[in-house]
Amino acid sequence: MPIELSLIIVIAAVVLIGAGIGVAFLLRGRKTKPGTYTSPRDENDPAPTGGATATDAAESDVVAPPVPVAEAEAPEAAAEPATRIEVPEPALGRLARLRARLVKSNNALGKGLLVLLSQDKIDDDVWDDIEETLLLADLGTDATTELVDSLRERVKIEGHRDAEGVRSMLREELTKLIDPSMDRSVASDRRGDRPAVVMVVGVNGVGKTTTIGKMARVLVAEDKDVLLGAADTFRAAAAEQLQTWGARVGVPTVRSDVDGADPASVAYEAVKAGIDQEVDVVMVDTAGRLQNKVGLMDELGKIKRVIEKQAEVDEVLLVLDATTGQNGLNQAKVFSEVVNVTGIVLTKLDGTAKGGIVVAIQRRLGVPVKLVGLGEGADDLAPFVVEDFVDALLEN
Repeated sequence: MPIELSLIIVIAAVVLIGAGIGVAFLLRGRKTKPGTYTSPRDENDPAPTGGATATDAAESDVVAPPVPVAEAEAPEAAAEPATRIEVPEPALGRLARLRARLVKSNNALGKGLLVLLSQDKIDDDVWDDIEETLLLADLGTDATTELVDSLRERVKIEGHRDAEGVRSMLREELTKLIDPSMDRSVASDRRGDRPAVVMVVGVNGVGKTTTIGKMARVLVAEDKDVLLGAADTFRAAAAEQLQTWGARVGVPTVRSDVDGADPASVAYEAVKAGIDQEVDVVMVDTAGRLQNKVGLMDELGKIKRVIEKQAEVDEVLLVLDATTGQNGLNQAKVFSEVVNVTGIVLTKLDGTAKGGIVVAIQRRLGVPVKLVGLGEGADDLAPFVVEDFVDALLEN
């Protein structure tokens, strides 16, 4: 065989061998990783033998059982942690903390009372100063006059001139003024074959949605089954906010995926779901409304009427910012005319609030304050207890 022909054959063989190695390398580099699928898995597909990543699982219709850590490959992306269900604080713990904060708040009503108690001798000038201070604390003219007159009469008859004696009388008279006989319970027990239905209303910016989230925590701590209805379809992200509050304590939320959906329809569906799921209480959030907007107030009345096509509304809670003072009275009056308010939730009852609003609202409407909040924490909402409120005001 000629030398030239042999050389050509050798060169051709080398080229073919090199091409084969290159193709094999490319195919190996594009090989599907064990345990993954190039298309969504069917229910009858065998479980993968390798370690699927978090991304692979998210793109699959059916997620395979988790692989033990010792056998799994290192994931390409960290799996998203499951939502942790929180355990709300019991009512006793909340009440103790709220009372401690109220003691430190130095609110206007407390200051007025402490001025009175600090006097060794109580003369007419002192009474005049206290009367003025109580008026500035939004106690209201009638309530202030009634309280001061009653105290002056008792001091005159009983002869108490020392601070401790006046303190005791103040406690009795303030407690009487706030009226502990009012029913301050919130509807949270099933009504026969249906849940209790609670509507929550109020103007913009008072913390309605946050209050509902905190109320859900209070009820869950009392071992109640709760369902939330996101009927505030006008404010951006309102439904997401409510759903987040509910998810923290394992409470479901009925909402619409359509922006600007009919709020009455959402409320109706929430109550219907509550009936079907046999929960204890359904709480319906509504859009914040200005009390002087006739159309919006009419819409609020419509929501209540639509709900009552399948279940009575057992509770209408009006959320008020305690710092609004007398303006809160005007809001309460209009809302009560539209939806028959049954209870008040006072938020921000802290150092900037005028505590007399508690008395003024109840006397104006004959509606009790049922819940109070003194902070931004998740458990900073508690039932309103008259005796605790008065004792905190009178604490040194």
